[in-house]
Amino acid sequence: MRRPAILFFLSFVLGACSLFSSVQPTLEITSTLPDPVLTTIPAPNPDDTARLFLDAWKAGDYPAMYALLSPLTRDGLSQEMFTARYDEIRRSIALNDIKYQIISSLVISPQEAEVRFRVTLHSAVLGDLTGENRMDLKREETGWTVAWTDATILPDLADGNGLRLYQYAPTRANIYDRNGLALAAQTNAVALAVVPNRIGDEGAEEVMLNTLRRLLDVASNDDIRFLYEPFRETDYYTPLGEVAYEDFRLVEGVLSSVGGVQWQMYSTRYYPGGGLTPYNGGYAPHAVGYVSQVREEFLEHYLERGYMGDEYVGQIGLEFAYETELRGTPGGTLYLTGTNGQDIKQLITKDSEPPYAIYTTLDRELQRYVQQAIENFTGAVVVIERDTGAVLAMASSPGFDPNLFDTDNPNYSYGLSELFVNPNQALLNRATLGIYPAGSIFKIITMAAALESGHYEPDTIYNCGLEFRELPGWVGYDWRYEKEYPAAGQITLQVGLERSCNPYFWHIGLDLYNRGLTTALPDMAMAFGLGQLTGIEIDEDAGLVPDPEWKLDQIGEEWAARDAVQLAIGQSFLQVTPLQVARFVAAVGNGGTLYRPQIVHKIQSAEGDVLQEFQPDIQGQLPVSSENLEAIHQAMVNVVRDPNATAYRRFLGLNINIAGKTGTASTGDYSDPHAWFVGYTFEERDDQPDIVIVVLVEYKGEGSDWAAPVFRRIVEAYFKGHPQSLYPWESRIRVPKTPTPTPGPEETEAEITPTP
Repeated sequence: MRRPAILFFLSFVLGACSLFSSVQPTLEITSTLPDPVLTTIPAPNPDDTARLFLDAWKAGDYPAMYALLSPLTRDGLSQEMFTARYDEIRRSIALNDIKYQIISSLVISPQEAEVRFRVTLHSAVLGDLTGENRMDLKREETGWTVAWTDATILPDLADGNGLRLYQYAPTRANIYDRNGLALAAQTNAVALAVVPNRIGDEGAEEVMLNTLRRLLDVASNDDIRFLYEPFRETDYYTPLGEVAYEDFRLVEGVLSSVGGVQWQMYSTRYYPGGGLTPYNGGYAPHAVGYVSQVREEFLEHYLERGYMGDEYVGQIGLEFAYETELRGTPGGTLYLTGTNGQDIKQLITKDSEPPYAIYTTLDRELQRYVQQAIENFTGAVVVIERDTGAVLAMASSPGFDPNLFDTDNPNYSYGLSELFVNPNQALLNRATLGIYPAGSIFKIITMAAALESGHYEPDTIYNCGLEFRELPGWVGYDWRYEKEYPAAGQITLQVGLERSCNPYFWHIGLDLYNRGLTTALPDMAMAFGLGQLTGIEIDEDAGLVPDPEWKLDQIGEEWAARDAVQLAIGQSFLQVTPLQVARFVAAVGNGGTLYRPQIVHKIQSAEGDVLQEFQPDIQGQLPVSSENLEAIHQAMVNVVRDPNATAYRRFLGLNINIAGKTGTASTGDYSDPHAWFVGYTFEERDDQPDIVIVVLVEYKGEGSDWAAPVFRRIVEAYFKGHPQSLYPWESRIRVPKTPTPTPGPEETEAEITPTP
């Protein structure tokens, strides 16, 4: 790419060619111009005035520079023209730092002086540009002032010459999955749409639908027919999505023969994965991200980094986090131009440097199954390797079609507006930025705190009734109460986790608090990695662990005991992200090691140079003994194996070794609770690493009813190649029969944290 920019530039040397040819360009720009803080009063000495002028230039304080000009100069040059001259220089060469050194100061006469100085301009495109120049000064009653001309910028500009910068950048590098399959690529794509009244007869329509269904990877023909059926007798343009040109060529003849389908090829940053609505399309779009044109509010930032302002840049995810690597380093050539605009001579040139492709830890095929598993829900799924922290899949639902942000896409205007006004916040990455109450999955941490306190053993007995009356002024009810199930009765702590007995864990929270162990639960939560960033490469939220000091400020001491009771079952003010949960569940499963979740496998140039390569990154160890971790592990195994546990029926016949925990997290309002199911496999196979899966379904109900079936489907896809079991609400995979699943045993926690 190249764009000419006519510049009126800073003075370097009278011999511009020899000056610029000796410069060693700088590869990366990080500094920015500071805010202006300068005085505008002329100084008694010429070199002092020169320093004030150059310091103001360094700070970008053009009014201060203008105030130092001689009265005669200001009479012939407005402040607006002066400012525009320097501002155009800054923008055109991406000037973001200035360094100077006064070489000499000479008073020629009582009214005239000259100051010679060496200046280095740091350009994001051309690197460091260094040269010497002269500043003429005139003495006025107030002191020395600058007799400014074009030559003060660059001597060669004195005759009305200008500068032109030609800039060129390499093609943006691709993003791949762990197997080298593209997740984002510079290529040709085809935008598809249906014009209903141009569809052929019934037979032709079925051929069209069958072809499109396979091409777009949708569940049924009805999913496509639903979009255009209301406009059956019209020529309404019904966008379907985008596909790679290579895939489209295979069916172009068929679609041409049946009628009704329109298409247009265009060159783009293409995100494969189909897209039937604005909420479908792309593999892991929240994690991979998307590119769009530079937004106005960030234009200055990008200009300082050497952008021309009309590029497509990364906005979220890896596209944003690795913008520098994916873009490469642009090059450019600066020319001196005459008054007629013709190039006179080349001053400096700098070659572009190639970008680096991002190879992720994601598995594209598994990612597809994960997205399909949660496609009709609002929620998130995270799948990571249990023993390394490598992220294999990350889904946030609803998703979005990242191809819609290219204005060359004929479908963009149809879907983009709908995407932004959707109340479900489709652009939010719920896996890393969504914060939720943990509900009963937090009982894993409560059990760890109880065991490590020394006051509990795995076989400590507690009478789990339907009611909890140990906290004065409040009565809590076990989840079995509402379902009219009998009380669990005398059970061990291990069984308490298996059956998710609320009263047992309320008792633990209150007991630890009364014993003076007021920080036992929040300390253990922090040790499990909650309330802090995981360190993944993309944007995330730290969540919140409400420690006693925080709660004292927020709710007062009188509520502290009640809040400790609620924290024990993952309610209170606790906020977690699905990614944080995946990290601590992995630690439970691997023997206690907290690994940093990572989504980048390697960063590599086309020539094979590797900037970065994945290595497991240990962040800490759980402060839990191996014996206590084994007790927690066994309880989580029994969650899916014991007929009296909360998720037994959901995993019948799976024949994969898994450990898990259900969770039903109250949201504090009258909506249905969030459904959780978290767990890990322990197959210990040589050829297939064990994985952790975290499933969150928002405002849907109980974890065993809604999240556990999603968990099972992902396990099947990972170990058996594809999903094998139906959801309770499906007639066939991805085709619903009823919105209501078959009920199963699960807990329901009531949110009781009061507002003081």
